Amino acid sequence: MSKIVVAPEPLGGEVFDSHCHLDIMVGNRQASSGDAVALAAQAVSTTVEGILADARAVGVTRVVSIGYDLPSSRWNADAAEQYRDVYAGVAIHPNEAHEATPEVLDEIEELAGESRVRAVGETGLDYYRDWATKEEQHASFRAHIEIAKRTGKALVIHDRDAHDDVLRVLAEAGAPEVVVFHSFSGDSEMAKKCVDAGYFMSFSGPVTYKNAGYLREAAQVAPPELILVETDAPYLPPVPYRGKPNAPYLIPLTLRCLAEVKNVSPDALAAQINANGETVFGAW
Repeated sequence: MSKIVVAPEPLGGEVFDSHCHLDIMVGNRQASSGDAVALAAQAVSTTVEGILADARAVGVTRVVSIGYDLPSSRWNADAAEQYRDVYAGVAIHPNEAHEATPEVLDEIEELAGESRVRAVGETGLDYYRDWATKEEQHASFRAHIEIAKRTGKALVIHDRDAHDDVLRVLAEAGAPEVVVFHSFSGDSEMAKKCVDAGYFMSFSGPVTYKNAGYLREAAQVAPPELILVETDAPYLPPVPYRGKPNAPYLIPLTLRCLAEVKNVSPDALAAQINANGETVFGAW
């Protein structure tokens, strides 16, 4: 793989990327949003093997690759079977909730039962885009909550401009045992609610942005035992690579920012996140 940016200094220990999209990174699936960063990532010749090798070189030894529609979920489930450093999540993204028919959801549940699939997600609510109606999103979200409970897998949530409704639906439906807010986007008050409920918060590149002090305040509230770190690659690259494609090998930049916020060493935080990862996704 030809690196898009210079790799950060390797970590002293190991950590994992709790949320990325390998299929978009290798160009297997066109980014549905047409996002310029994702399209730029797809213009680079790369492979899953190259992505994983670059990540291992800086101490990121495992990744969770997340589905967002049925073809993506199938692809990620297959990739998890093929690569020992990869686990998968399967779901219909809220932006695609109009596709969450009973037949599609039946296959998502079948995929969720596979041993290398460790999450039902990303699902949730997205009020930023209106590609699916709120009614479609809520119905799909509730269906995924039930799939997570029936299969015993972690529920990985996409929550964009919908904090109150996401929390309300989880309370009404009865949350699964393990819930992860991917690319946590709430403030400290939202973080307190997640702490009270025992929900994991996964922080991504935006926590490093100058104008995202509210995310760092949320990270201060989040106890280490409820923190994960992710890229959402090829989206949401950390400083100083905003506007460029993200990749798992940039995790150290986000991790070091979180460690500074929490006033702990990066290695200590990485070790805690690895332990959290086993709670969320099971032993590797």
